[in-house]
Amino acid sequence: MSAKIIDGKKIAEQTRGKLKAEAEAFVKKYKRQPGLAVVLVGEDPASKVYVGNKVAGCEQVGIKSFAHYLAVDVTQVKLIELIDKLNRDKAVDGILVQLPLPKHIDERTVLARLDPKKDVDCFSVSNAGALLLGEPCLAACTPAGCIELIKSTGVSMSGLNAVVIGRSNIVGKPMAMLLLQENCTVTICHSRTKDLAKVTKQADILVAAIGKKEFVTGDMVKSGAIVIDVGINRHEGKLYGDVNFGEVSKVAGYITPVPGGVGPMTITMLLANTLKAARA
Repeated sequence: MSAKIIDGKKIAEQTRGKLKAEAEAFVKKYKRQPGLAVVLVGEDPASKVYVGNKVAGCEQVGIKSFAHYLAVDVTQVKLIELIDKLNRDKAVDGILVQLPLPKHIDERTVLARLDPKKDVDCFSVSNAGALLLGEPCLAACTPAGCIELIKSTGVSMSGLNAVVIGRSNIVGKPMAMLLLQENCTVTICHSRTKDLAKVTKQADILVAAIGKKEFVTGDMVKSGAIVIDVGINRHEGKLYGDVNFGEVSKVAGYITPVPGGVGPMTITMLLANTLKAARA
């Protein structure tokens, strides 16, 4: 069999069209644009690209962006002062602190300072805890985007076996929680999992977020499974996912490509979270 490609670019564009209409309705009702503040510390090239894409996404759907670029040697005190200011700013509905931060700044302390209602990345303990308890909250962008990609297949998730490879706070753990909310039976695998292939071959939905180039091979995937590749691995100038696309696409029922799969949806869900925060 040959897997159907889940086109993240197309789904993201469709979603952004809906978000633009929602932003226009918001402006009409509240006489202002929803606002997203993005904070970047340092000159990391990849981070600068990500921030630029987020600012461009805001412009596309009608969200006002506030970009704050800080020197790499900025003190933690100064960064927290900026976050406090943004927390108080009524024009700012969402705040995103681009990670990673320089080593002299404690990420947990900084993220804990965010107003949970403006934490559009869902990195704070408050939002992560709410997600765990199934309470209303802003969901982590990449996992939320993955859920939308799975839904686009038209396959009901209820009762399916879902396996997540990776246990990070940014993707693996929140991904598992969102799949549980969709009534999946969820297994989280990681570097210590024994006989990993035996576990992954039971998955109706397989989410790979382990950070290893083409780690998931064809013999690890159940026939007809939905495979979501979260990985972004750069090698000799090219991008590779965590899934060996050539092999797995011959076994799976649906699969996301890299690039063009999960990536476009991550920023789109950030924009959706900003609108949700603005309306709260």
